[in-house]
Amino acid sequence: MDSQEVITVVERIQSAITTVEDARGVPLSASCVVHRGELLEVLDQARAAFPADLANAQEIIANREVILEDARNTADQLISLAREEVAQMVEQTEIVAAAREEARRILEEVDEEARKEREEIEAYIDSRLATLEVILNKTLDVVQRGREKLQGVEEKHILSELAE
Repeated sequence: MDSQEVITVVERIQSAITTVEDARGVPLSASCVVHRGELLEVLDQARAAFPADLANAQEIIANREVILEDARNTADQLISLAREEVAQMVEQTEIVAAAREEARRILEEVDEEARKEREEIEAYIDSRLATLEVILNKTLDVVQRGREKLQGVEEKHILSELAE
């Protein structure tokens, strides 16, 4: 309904009200004398000015309980779906948090195991180096004794040459 049609309908209704207000009153009564034909003509024109949407509006008003119930059901379904989605999000958040916690725990275990293995490897290497050090010290002692013996032989040789 455009604004011109609304104005026409309002003008017709206002005209009907003015006709009733201006009508001659019946003495000692709240009634008035109105020309039936004129008033019916004004009201018919007002009714004709209303578009078919008025009928649709009246049908909607008549069916408003059904429409409201449908709207409530739809709203309840939307709320239910939203709650399910929120529950899934919370569950996923809990799963993610649990996974992160598990990952943190595994990393701590791996770090601890790596530390222990590193200590064991370092201890093994240290013991092998200590053994090598002992062997090298013994070898050095043997080399020094051998050199000393060689030096003693040379001295004896030099002394024997002097004796001759």
